[in-house]
Amino acid sequence: MILKTNIITNLEINGLEDLHKLKPLMEHTNINRSQIARELGVDRRTVDKYINGFKKSEHRTSSNCLSNYQEKIRELLDDENDQVFYYRRNLWRYLVDNEGYTGSYPNFCGYLKKIPEFDSYFRKRRPGNGGKFIRYETEAGHQAQLDWKESMKLLTTDLGWIEVNIFVLILSFSRFRVYRMTFSRSQDILFSLLDDAFDTFGGIPDEILTDNMKTVMDEPRTKGSPGKVNPRFRQFADDYGFDVRPCVAATPRTKGKVESPMRILDELRAYNGRLDYMGFVNMLSKINDRENGKVHPTTGRIPVMYLDKERESFHKLPKDSIRTPYRMVDKRVKADNSSLFRYKGKLYSVPPEYIGLELTLQVHDGYLHVYSSTKLVALHAISDKGINYNEGHYEELIRSTHSFAEENIGQRAKENLKAIGALYE
Repeated sequence: MILKTNIITNLEINGLEDLHKLKPLMEHTNINRSQIARELGVDRRTVDKYINGFKKSEHRTSSNCLSNYQEKIRELLDDENDQVFYYRRNLWRYLVDNEGYTGSYPNFCGYLKKIPEFDSYFRKRRPGNGGKFIRYETEAGHQAQLDWKESMKLLTTDLGWIEVNIFVLILSFSRFRVYRMTFSRSQDILFSLLDDAFDTFGGIPDEILTDNMKTVMDEPRTKGSPGKVNPRFRQFADDYGFDVRPCVAATPRTKGKVESPMRILDELRAYNGRLDYMGFVNMLSKINDRENGKVHPTTGRIPVMYLDKERESFHKLPKDSIRTPYRMVDKRVKADNSSLFRYKGKLYSVPPEYIGLELTLQVHDGYLHVYSSTKLVALHAISDKGINYNEGHYEELIRSTHSFAEENIGQRAKENLKAIGALYE
C-alpha cells in the first residue's frame, strides 16, 4: 500500500517488515494504526511492535533444534549398528535419556518424517495393524492381564548375545504393571513371578486374562471349545483365589491392555552393546517405574496413584505356607573378604560393597541369581571352574585396595584373573 501523510513524502509499505519506516514520522504526523492493522490483517498491537523496530529472527535457535542431533540420529539408525529402534518413541526416549534432547515427541516425529532416510527406517519396521479390537474397561480389582515378551535378543557387554523373556502383568483398572526379565518361561518361573507380582500389587485380582501359553493351558480355548486349563496351574489359581480366563486362540487383541505396552519394551534394544546383563535388568526396572509414574494416555490416571485405590478391592494374599512352595528356593550366602561366595564347592563373585552381607541366592535356568533384598546384584552361569570372578567385580576389588596405579588397574586385573583361572582349572 502507499501511505500518504501531511508531510511531503510517499512511503511504500508492503508488509509488517516495512513498518519501521514510519518511526521517523511519528513526531510530525498522526498515523492511523488501526487502518494499517486492518489493511495488513493483523492486530493493532502487532503494528505498534513493528513500527518500534521489532524484527522476526531469521534463524531459530533452540536447544531442541533437531538439526543439532541429525548426525547422532544417523549414527544410531545405521543398519550396521547393533542398537535397534523399532518405534520412533524408542529413539525419542533414548535421545532424551542419553543425549540431552528436551523437545516434544510430536515435533520429533514431524522432523523424522521430513527426512526420507529416517522415515524409511521406521516404515520398514512397522508391524501390521493386527485387525480391529473392542475397547473395554473393568472395575477396580477385577482383572489383570498376563503375557510374555518372548525370545528377545539383547547384546550385553558381559555375556554377549543373550535371549531373554520379559514377564508382564498389568492391572486392567489402574494400568499398574510389573515387568521382570528371565531366561526361561517355565511353569516354576511363572509361578514365582506371579507370586512376586501379587506381592507388589498388595493383593490378588478376581481373574487373570491370559493367552493359551502351554504353562497355563493344556488345550487352547477356541470359538467352539472352552479349552482346558493345566491342572497344576489350576491348583495355583485355586490356592491364590483367582479365576483363569483364557483368550480365544489367535485373538491377542482381546488383552490389548497388555499387548500395547509391549512396544515400550523394545526400548531395551536401543542399548544393545552398551550395557551388561545387570544394566539391562536395571534399565527394565527404570522403564517399569517410569510407566507406572506417568499419566496413562487412555485413562488419564497415574497408575501408581490408582493402585492404592485398587488395593481396596483385591483378595488378600494367601498364607506363607501356601505361597512358599511356589517360590523359587532361596539360599542364604555371604561373600568373604575376597568378594566371593561358595556354591557346591565353587566360588563366585559379587561386587565388593556386598562383602560380609547376607545375600539371597536363587538357582534356575542354569544361572546363579544373587540378590540383596530385591535387587539383583550378580549373575553367574553355573560353572565347573574353582573360582569364577566377574571382571568388573575384580576390578572394583583391586581399586578398593589401592594396590596399583589407577591407569594400571584394568591390565593388572586381566593378568591376575588369567593367573587365577590357570591355578584353579
